Amino acid sequence: MKKGTKLYSILNGKCPHCHEGDFFLSNLYDLRKLDDNYDNCPKCNETFNLDPGFYFGAMYISYALVTALMVTVWVALIVLSIEVELLHKIIGISIIWLLLTPVIHSLSKIIWANIFMQYKTNNNLNK
Repeated sequence: MKKGTKLYSILNGKCPHCHEGDFFLSNLYDLRKLDDNYDNCPKCNETFNLDPGFYFGAMYISYALVTALMVTVWVALIVLSIEVELLHKIIGISIIWLLLTPVIHSLSKIIWANIFMQYKTNNNLNK
């Protein structure tokens, strides 16, 4: 995975514009600052909040990620022929979902930002 790809920005939590500055204020499991990201990139000063309510659209990404996670776990249990009662499957999937909620929330925000922001090389940043 090399710098300049959207996947680099998403997986490393970097600015979608310069891929150098951090996107989030703290780590994913600091629940007091879970929803906090920088207003501007610390390196290139690109704004992360393009308009009021910009990140409301990230809930669609979050919905897709949670659905993919739940379907993947459900299908894995079926494919691996693990016999579990329906209630236990639902409880297990819910526990996995709760544990991964901070990761899913953060991923959905940075994926949403990467949809609307483009990477600029160092030559374009100086202009």
